[in-house]
Amino acid sequence: MNAELVTCVMIHNPATNQVLVQNRKLKYPGWSFPGGHVERGESIHACAAREVKEETGLDVSDLQYCGVVHWVNRESDDRYLCFMYKTARFSGELLTETIEGEQFWLGLDELLAAPEEKFSSIHYALSPLFHEPGRYSETLISWSDSDPAVDWWYK
Repeated sequence: MNAELVTCVMIHNPATNQVLVQNRKLKYPGWSFPGGHVERGESIHACAAREVKEETGLDVSDLQYCGVVHWVNRESDDRYLCFMYKTARFSGELLTETIEGEQFWLGLDELLAAPEEKFSSIHYALSPLFHEPGRYSETLISWSDSDPAVDWWYK
């Protein structure tokens, strides 16, 4: 079994009710939130803040843990765990484009109403873990090369 640990951070501006969206160019292209891989010896929380800084230029604080998206391959038992955070505390100057993609502010209602084809194949930006606080703490997504994914949500 192999395991990959990643983070994803929803940055919310309460003054405008907008969230920072990343239009990813590389792995899993489409709309998502900033985040990335946990490095050797790094905490998950530190990874979330570091990845936001690298991808957006913003410094974030007061990261609130929202839950985990847990992908499991039914054949190999390989796992991909994405630790979800959100915050309304940020500073710095936004980099509108990096190697990862373009960053832009979008109204929360617009995000939730956007057509599915806009989003990255991993759909983290729409996760109830961000938008329905306290309802769920984890989702387990089981997949195989021959079968589509199956979702189970856990409180």
